[in-house]
Amino acid sequence: MGMKGRGTTSKVDARFLEHQRSRFDDGWTPEPEAGAVPTEIFQETPRTIITRNQSPDIPFETSINPYRGCEHGCVYCYARPSHAYVDLSPGIDFETKIFAKTNAAELLRTELGKPRYACKAIAMGTNTDPYQPAERQLRITRDIIQVLHDCRHPLSIVTKSWLVERDLDLLKPMAADGLVKVFLSITSLRHDLSRRLEPRTASPSRRLRALDTLNRAGVPTGVMFAPVIPFINDAEMEMVLERAADAGAKAAGYVILRLPNEVKQLFREWLETHEPGKTEHVFSIIRDLRSGRENDPEYFTRMRGQGVYADLVRNRFQNACRKFGLNTERSELNTGLFEPPVTSDPQQSLF
Repeated sequence: MGMKGRGTTSKVDARFLEHQRSRFDDGWTPEPEAGAVPTEIFQETPRTIITRNQSPDIPFETSINPYRGCEHGCVYCYARPSHAYVDLSPGIDFETKIFAKTNAAELLRTELGKPRYACKAIAMGTNTDPYQPAERQLRITRDIIQVLHDCRHPLSIVTKSWLVERDLDLLKPMAADGLVKVFLSITSLRHDLSRRLEPRTASPSRRLRALDTLNRAGVPTGVMFAPVIPFINDAEMEMVLERAADAGAKAAGYVILRLPNEVKQLFREWLETHEPGKTEHVFSIIRDLRSGRENDPEYFTRMRGQGVYADLVRNRFQNACRKFGLNTERSELNTGLFEPPVTSDPQQSLF
């Protein structure tokens, strides 16, 4: 059974736990149906905030994730297994137990001020959404952008939330200097499917409106059609790209569904609940995309897949981009304006 407002009800075990749970019938009455599970926010104070990436198939070198876990509840999220590292379930715990990095802005200011810091565009939204519901009150993403704005540091954002509009007072002047791009991720234009796949995200129409608002404010925008799910949303690719282009998007990208570790089980359960009869059809194409496996961790093929279906999706995507004027220009964010933050260290002020 599904749970209103949640992507999964499963408390699938974290794979690093010493003991694993299993259900059994002990003769008592069945367990009651799962009720509403409240969101809990935990404070996390890491020692560093900028993550360095060395993967050759990812178009950024540095990123920031203000939150661990994501209340949006996207059942397909490849970041879910990260909750296993803290012995929590990649299932329901991932979307109800959120770790907020409350010292992120302070850490960022320190890291940007180091003498050997080399300015490279920072990406947000690469793992969990920086504008998930907790951001409305905590404003951690807002504080990070404020630091980057003050230092004239380049930034790219990927989100499923309209809340990015809140920070236009910072993003607009950054855009004028070539310092920011914003991508809205749109998985489907069907509100019913979107609500089941990603229950606490903004509706598809609201995300399109956010694209339009950002575009009118002069902020360069793009759309991510991700993930592409065989037999579920793949037929919508051209429609999503067309609507996004109409809203002002100039760039586009896509990613084929990835099912690392516990996500395989969670997504199979979702299919059996919400799309009965399609499970084996979907997984047969996934295995075709992944050389017989249900997940492929290899660089380059993990994002795009390989084989007949992968070629079909790539050709459709390229044709649609040409038709709707997407990806016609490639512009890099400006790294030449960076100004290190002013330090409060009295010794530094002597130089």
